[in-house]
Amino acid sequence: MTIDIYAADEQNDHAIDLERFVALANGVLVDEGVKGLAEVSLIFADAATIAALNQQFMGKSGPTDVLSFPIDFEDEPTGRVPDAGGGGPGEPPPFEIPQLIGDIVICPSVAARNAVEHECTFDDEIALLVVHGVLHLLGWDHVVDEEAERMEARERELLARHYRAGTP
Repeated sequence: MTIDIYAADEQNDHAIDLERFVALANGVLVDEGVKGLAEVSLIFADAATIAALNQQFMGKSGPTDVLSFPIDFEDEPTGRVPDAGGGGPGEPPPFEIPQLIGDIVICPSVAARNAVEHECTFDDEIALLVVHGVLHLLGWDHVVDEEAERMEARERELLARHYRAGTP
């Protein structure tokens, strides 16, 4: 059973090490308890693309650094549901269907500007955005100060474990 992360670099402003950030996202998902077949998309987009998404889905103008689009799913019904196509007693269960967790869109050009403000490297900023995006997919939020503090602490833990570990 694996977690599949579909990554795409759809921008030309900054070089992105897709393998490194896919591995980071995978580590975060595992640490956050994602098990079995699961799918996530990790897209690196240009400023115009993320600005359009920001306007369409968040009602905000201009580009942002990261957007997360969790795929809301309902719990599977318990017991046998007559029209669900399930087997009867004694029949083997059907193959496992992957859990579609959601999509993360990151804008490297905004991340590059943020890295200067945050006094960190470009890759450090991208790593933070990957972790931040994954946590949002899994229901973390930072609307209230207490939630923000919890989320930031978890981001630091995950970055230390999966990004900075082994980094010179």
